[in-house]
Amino acid sequence: MLYINNLLAQLGATDILRNGAVTAQNITNSWDKQWIDILQTNTNNNLYGAITKLGIFFAVGTLIFFVSQWLRDVLENEYSRPISNLIMPFIVVLLLANPGNGTTLSHLTLGFRNFINTINQQVIEVADSNKVYQQALNMSVAEEVTGALLRPCQSLTGEQQVQCLTKAKEKIDTLWQNYRDLYGAQPWISRLERKVNLLVYSSNSISELSFYSLLGSTVQTTIKNILISSQTAFHNLIEATMLLVAALGPLAVGCSLLPVASKPIVTWMTGFCAIGIAKISFNIIAVVTATVIVDVSSQNIDAELDLTWFLICLGLLAPILSLTLAALGGLSIFNAMNNTNVWIRDRI
Repeated sequence: MLYINNLLAQLGATDILRNGAVTAQNITNSWDKQWIDILQTNTNNNLYGAITKLGIFFAVGTLIFFVSQWLRDVLENEYSRPISNLIMPFIVVLLLANPGNGTTLSHLTLGFRNFINTINQQVIEVADSNKVYQQALNMSVAEEVTGALLRPCQSLTGEQQVQCLTKAKEKIDTLWQNYRDLYGAQPWISRLERKVNLLVYSSNSISELSFYSLLGSTVQTTIKNILISSQTAFHNLIEATMLLVAALGPLAVGCSLLPVASKPIVTWMTGFCAIGIAKISFNIIAVVTATVIVDVSSQNIDAELDLTWFLICLGLLAPILSLTLAALGGLSIFNAMNNTNVWIRDRI
């Protein structure tokens, strides 16, 4: 934590905001590039190509079971079932055919992922038109950056402390201006600015208790940093899980010729949809709770907000709730797909 504080103390506030935005954009671009590289670029020699070959191997192996079941149905004069079951081998061949720049399955998977991301982005834009989520998160980040810039001055005395506080305030003033450019004259910015001014322009030597009461302790900072990192980690985990499920698609398709009631391809599609539900659910929860934080802050400039509950919600409770909703939603989708499959099979 001392290293982080020293590092932040050496950075300008403008650089902090700019680097944070660039990092977030780079993470998004990196995930997009991973999807393209794995699912479409040179699929004859990459990971997805190898999994596709394994999926084809499974398809050929399970074809034996499919043919034996199909012949038994014919011999038992159940002609309706053999005719409808012939659709699945054609679907498997169509999805696993590799023209060199990705299979039909990889293109459909990538398109479905882009569709989920589009819906997710639309939900965020509608629910977060005033950027309340980023604003609520920056309310906590601003406290930590301010504390990181001011705390080194606490161990100094006399003129050295005054000079340290003055230099820190110059950087913090740039931070306030950047926030006002982004969000306007928000009460929480004025409240934090007043706290800093109370420290900087204090006529007496500043005690450790004064720092803790106005800026929080290093323990609180550590907990907040962990919670902020947790919600970022959850975002990346969702992306990694979705990419993993997408990469395993050929195996699900290849095993779908097994004569079982629930086809693996249905389970795979359900898992993919469930991850999308988790992603959208998390963003909705984050935006709703952020709106509450910003609304409470704007109602009273003197209100001392405890942002810990918001960070606990983002870093711990929101992931759990979104995964629970995803599990329930995935179960509903699985049942719906199975019932649809039975309905179609009975009518062909």
